Amino acid sequence: MKRLQNKLALITGGTSGIGLETAKSLIAEGAKVIITGRFQSNLDEALDQLGTSAYGLISDAASMSAISQLPGEIQAISPKLDILFLNAGYGKFAPIEAVSEQMFDELFAVLVKGTFFTAQTLLPLLNTGGTIIFNTSVVTQYGSSYASVYSAAKSAVASFVKTFAAELTPKNVRVNAVSPGYTVTNGFQKTGMTEEQIENVVASVIPTLPFKRFAHPSEIAKAVGFLASDDASYLHGVELVVDGGYTVIK
Repeated sequence: MKRLQNKLALITGGTSGIGLETAKSLIAEGAKVIITGRFQSNLDEALDQLGTSAYGLISDAASMSAISQLPGEIQAISPKLDILFLNAGYGKFAPIEAVSEQMFDELFAVLVKGTFFTAQTLLPLLNTGGTIIFNTSVVTQYGSSYASVYSAAKSAVASFVKTFAAELTPKNVRVNAVSPGYTVTNGFQKTGMTEEQIENVVASVIPTLPFKRFAHPSEIAKAVGFLASDDASYLHGVELVVDGGYTVIK
């Protein structure tokens, strides 16, 4: 039997990149998957790829009203969840002097407030023995120019891993995180950078990576699948770093 057989997972931000690849991976492991996305067209395209084991919900991770509607929408599909992958988010980058209040509030609304209250709202739906997996980032482990707000927001999410783990242990809910390094996604296109700027960043980063390449989203997805499975039954409060050695090999 596949290791996630008869499990139901919810993946926020599941229409592209790591979220979509994780949905594919969990389905291949036997799970059924609910993905969320902000736009119907993106959701439809993702569901076409995922097939009959997937369901889609329109939801904005930064909207408290949308988050409050999730339990009812999920329970129209199933009364309980087994896996919650809090993946929704994106980055924006600027020098300290150029950071606006709007940019600060936007990133914290999506990455911190939205993540926290999604977890809080859906916690009653998690089965005993269920698991929560946060998407953090290796950017929290070093100082990176232009990433002051993004890194701070992701650091807050990293703190959730430990505090949620402490509080949810009596409920027999495991809490961990996957911490991706540079990964091939459309994330750069959401930063506000031009295509030329993106190409320059990629060209400058690749020589610094031990394997001289970005991760494929499927490589991050397999780590999420591991954390979601009983193979990780004694992992709790852990950030699993998937960065090809970038943060430890210099």
